[in-house]
Amino acid sequence: MPIKNIIIYILTVVAIVGGVIWMARPDKNNNTDPTASIISVLNFSETQYDFGTISMANGNVSKIFKITNSSNKSIEIEKIYTSCMCTEAELNINNKKLGPFGMPGHNLVPKVNQTLNVGETAEIKVIYNPNAHGPAGVGPVDRIVYVEEKGRQPLEFRIKAVVTP
Repeated sequence: MPIKNIIIYILTVVAIVGGVIWMARPDKNNNTDPTASIISVLNFSETQYDFGTISMANGNVSKIFKITNSSNKSIEIEKIYTSCMCTEAELNINNKKLGPFGMPGHNLVPKVNQTLNVGETAEIKVIYNPNAHGPAGVGPVDRIVYVEEKGRQPLEFRIKAVVTP
């Protein structure tokens, strides 16, 4: 195979992979409804949880955050993604479990596009893998799960822990 064909092949592969990553990135300014409030209208009892000291030897830990639509209209949850590859999130909405959702760039961030009707509650299950970073991953960690609603700033659910071997 001539060198010219190899270079064209490599450039094509790089362009395709770059396009997939570009399309999978989280929306930063997707406020399509100019009359929409930028602040979430979902209610939640907590947005952060501290696992305290956890051991790599004991494996994954998880926390469930609940969100409730207390507004007077349905809300569309568009995307869920995490701040690090060691953290995943699952959505339990209307008796459907969706996910896991991960970090942009390491996994695709598919659209969730699920409706939370007035008065309904959904669960965001956050799973943290203390072994994901290997033996060097000990010490304090602070991770975030982002939940994007259509036309609003993402909600942030934060977990913390101190990882030991």
